[in-house]
Amino acid sequence: MKILHLIHKHQNRGAETFTCQLSNHQSKIGHEVKIVAVYNGEANLNWKDSIESLIGDENKFIDWKAWKKLSEYVNDFKPDIIQANSGDTLKYAVLSKITFGWKTPIIFRNASEVGQYLNSNSQKMFNYLLYRKVSGVASVSKKSKNDLIGHFSFLEKKTTIIPIGLEEKTVISRIKFDSSRRYNIVHVGGFSFEKNHEGLIRIFRKVVDQRKDIHLHLIGDGPLKSQIENFSNEFALNDYISFYGFVNNPLDYIKAADLLVLPSIIEGLPGVLLEAMYCKTPVIAYDVGGISEIVKSQTGTLMKKDDKEGFANAILEKIDHPDLTQLENAYNMVARNYMNKKLATKFLNFYKEVLE
Repeated sequence: MKILHLIHKHQNRGAETFTCQLSNHQSKIGHEVKIVAVYNGEANLNWKDSIESLIGDENKFIDWKAWKKLSEYVNDFKPDIIQANSGDTLKYAVLSKITFGWKTPIIFRNASEVGQYLNSNSQKMFNYLLYRKVSGVASVSKKSKNDLIGHFSFLEKKTTIIPIGLEEKTVISRIKFDSSRRYNIVHVGGFSFEKNHEGLIRIFRKVVDQRKDIHLHLIGDGPLKSQIENFSNEFALNDYISFYGFVNNPLDYIKAADLLVLPSIIEGLPGVLLEAMYCKTPVIAYDVGGISEIVKSQTGTLMKKDDKEGFANAILEKIDHPDLTQLENAYNMVARNYMNKKLATKFLNFYKEVLE
């Protein structure tokens, strides 16, 4: 089978990372895989071949040159299936298909809750047009699937659930945090509004008010990073927070931490929670998106969205009362159900269903 994956851009974010991991497994199985980015980016992604770009313009709605370039890739590579992996990939795939008339089926990987982004009737109508042209949707969670179908009911029979996954590896942490801090908390995620770093700073201020032997490590980069650094300064947390930017080995930081926190306001099924569980690091997260499908009382601590006080109290509780049984349950769940080697086969089976 020939598979063409579309990604948003060369960037070290969850959708692009997972697409490359999935593509590597599909290639190992014996399929011919190509990855194309809609926009230019600078990150080096873990894919064995080059990732070409449509050189799309993020400020244009009508991007004729990029649509044409995608049609040329389709005509040259002749894929059996095209998978649009979140971001603007679906828009470019559908508008290229409509404009230039190619016939390859489009699969959309729904990695979030689309309803959170539909703020007007015009947006909903435009998305209606896009989804009418897809042959199948792979949603990362039940919540993502139900949200999508709630807005576009005609997709019900076209939609399946295939979660995000992890690579099998032996996790050996080479990171050692400052020993003067007895308790280390980590957050991994790009500095975007969805990740709610401002809310995290407010939560952490409440924790620091209760105890001082604690430190927050923020892993990631993004457009809001400098703003959050300033916000941290305003809360007088300079001595209690470290900003690392992008790192190549986030698992090492997760493994070295005593706790991973994720107070996001929008999520699909965040891989960082699975990574923490795989590292046997405790997790606390807001109940958004599909998080409740993996974070339960047996595997972690789930908090009501925007409950900053409760989140801070949960952190303090974890510090004093770690639950080792919970960590074993979480690890076993991930090892059993969320490894990429198995998920690659699920995607291939879904493609075959679509093509029949």
